[in-house]
This record gives sequence, structure tokens and C-alpha cells, in this order.
Amino acid sequence: MPLGTWWRGDNLPQLPPLPSFSARTSTDISLITEIAELSTQEVEKRLGEENLFYIAYMEETPTSYGWVATREGYILEFQLFFPIHANERYLWDFRTLPEWRGRGIYPHLLQGIMRQEPAQVERFWIGYAPGNEASRRGISKAGFHFVGEFAFDGAHKLSFETFDMSERSLAGAAFYQLPILVQKPSEQDVQGA
Repeated sequence: MPLGTWWRGDNLPQLPPLPSFSARTSTDISLITEIAELSTQEVEKRLGEENLFYIAYMEETPTSYGWVATREGYILEFQLFFPIHANERYLWDFRTLPEWRGRGIYPHLLQGIMRQEPAQVERFWIGYAPGNEASRRGISKAGFHFVGEFAFDGAHKLSFETFDMSERSLAGAAFYQLPILVQKPSEQDVQGA
């Protein structure tokens, strides 16, 4: 699962205009259950855990949505739970409704969230399922930098494999509270040395 980050002060790339676009939070349980296709109990649980639900609109039609964790994040596929500090956010479970895909709404929603969250929120983190090129493109267009991915070490323990040893990559391992997986150099790296 590749992981990206955007830090306050980073460039927000100029996106093609969407004149009738807007994004805002909602706590309307019936609306959330309808567009996110979740049970009332699941929506109440997520809201009760201090997750925010953002909706993207074209005119007044909901077109896309996503969750923003403010206190604790989790990735059930890996049974990974991690606390979130007040100056960070974890963005998760995004979806653009089928009839609205391909219009550039997703990166607008991500940038809308980054602009609307309080100024003291300095870092945003997001991931996408391997092979989901539409998500990767949308996240990249919004201005996120990819810093690593989840991987399993030789003992089958979940780790954070960094793309480099930059400050952002190390911060990613710390955010998800995972050890850094150190890769052996490839044969090409050894031969080139």
C-alpha cells in the first residue's frame, strides 16, 4: 500500500477549474449512510471516534466523499491502529460515485480538505490500494508526495518500507508507528559501486 503525505507550506498544484465544486463536512447520518453505503451503526461509530466526513458537491449533488481521522487511524487489512497527533490527519476511505468519475473531483476534494482543516494541522497522510492508478493519480495531482509503503519483513512483521531516507519518509514510519524495513542493495547497485 503506497503512502503519501502533504505538509503545510507545500505547494498545492493548480487544478483545472470545476466552477460548481464545493467540499464540506457533514454529520447527517442518513446522508452519509446513503452515499457511503454504510450501516447507521458504522457511521455513528466512525463519527463517535472523531472522524470527519467530507463530501464533494457539484452544484448541490454529492459526487465524492472521504473520511478524515483526527484522533486514531486504522487500516483493518493490516490490523494496524495508530494514534494521531493534533497537528496531523489521516485521510481514508475515499470514493467518487461512478457517474462522476474521470472529472477531476477527487484531487479537488483532497485539496479542499487540506484548505479547510485548521492551520495547526501541519501534516496529512494518505494511502491507496496497490494497482489503483486512479487513486494514485488523484493523490499526486492534489500535491501529495509518496514516501513509502507497507511491506513485510523476513519474519512476516508489518514494516514501513521507505522510498528514501528523507525526513518525510522517516516521519511516515513514525506516524504509522512501524519499524523501517531496510532493503538489501540490488545486484545492479552493488555492481555500480
